[in-house]
Amino acid sequence: MEIEKNPVIRTRRENGIIKNIRKNKFAYALIAPAVIAMVIVQLIPMIQGLYFSILKLNQFTLKQFLNAPFAGFDNFNKVLFDTSSNMRSGFLEALRNTGIYGLICSVLVIVLGLASAMVVNREFKFRGIARTLLLTPWVVPSYVVGMLWGFMWQQDTGIINRILVDWLHILPSKPFWLTGPNVLPAIIIPTIWRNVPLVMIMLLAGLQSISDDFYEAAEIDGANAVQKFRNITLPLLKPVIGIQMLFGMINYIYSYNIVSMMFGHGAGYPGKWGDLLMTNIQRNSFQTWNFGTGAAATIVVMICVLTLVWIWYRVFRDSLVVDE
Repeated sequence: MEIEKNPVIRTRRENGIIKNIRKNKFAYALIAPAVIAMVIVQLIPMIQGLYFSILKLNQFTLKQFLNAPFAGFDNFNKVLFDTSSNMRSGFLEALRNTGIYGLICSVLVIVLGLASAMVVNREFKFRGIARTLLLTPWVVPSYVVGMLWGFMWQQDTGIINRILVDWLHILPSKPFWLTGPNVLPAIIIPTIWRNVPLVMIMLLAGLQSISDDFYEAAEIDGANAVQKFRNITLPLLKPVIGIQMLFGMINYIYSYNIVSMMFGHGAGYPGKWGDLLMTNIQRNSFQTWNFGTGAAATIVVMICVLTLVWIWYRVFRDSLVVDE
């Protein structure tokens, strides 16, 4: 600690940083546009959102905008503790739904993506066509996925109930998928359907980077398929799986398009059984003009996401270390 406080060492370190920048100024010049774009697109809106969260910004004070009355932590109180606030009750339900939704989607997308990658990694006829067809859901825009599956989940005219009830006779009657407790599965299934292809491609690239020498050595030692998968495939794919879990987790927490388009084509409300954080915040911010409270809710979500990212980093930290 004394070394860190030493002004001589600190000056040498600062001079080293400046020297490094001068030495690699061309490289820094190349990344400068991206850094500037990130500051404009991400950092400035983040700071502005944080500022909005402590303002009383609603339909009455919107004309004042940045000069709206100061609210302090009152917006956060309405989100987390005020039982009379509509944002609070809906926010906690949306937080519950998002947690279930994100956990199920994260696990199943990784499992199905890995299974698909292992299948298309094998040599078989028309493998290229199979890979292309499996990528199709990922090409479809998410708002189109929401609209299509919204039609498919219709009780009387939807193809899902026709298959389950009329053709396969799995269910005795046609259930409601877009209302009640069935809403969350109706959101989870199309989300998985759309996100599996991307994870499949990433894991396929990881599988193809694993040398066959590992598997040949394992066969010589008498290892079976399960043992090779557990002791070779999974450990070597752990960095790829970890990155996909991180991206998926953030994506599911901020998921909006599929839910928004499935219920009312952008203006619907999935009810307490299927309302997610982003649809809840959007509705309470823009439909009720409570922009300050909505900004506070987004800050709470951001803190939750940062906490999850920290936990993720603690779990996958060793897998991300590159040996020099």
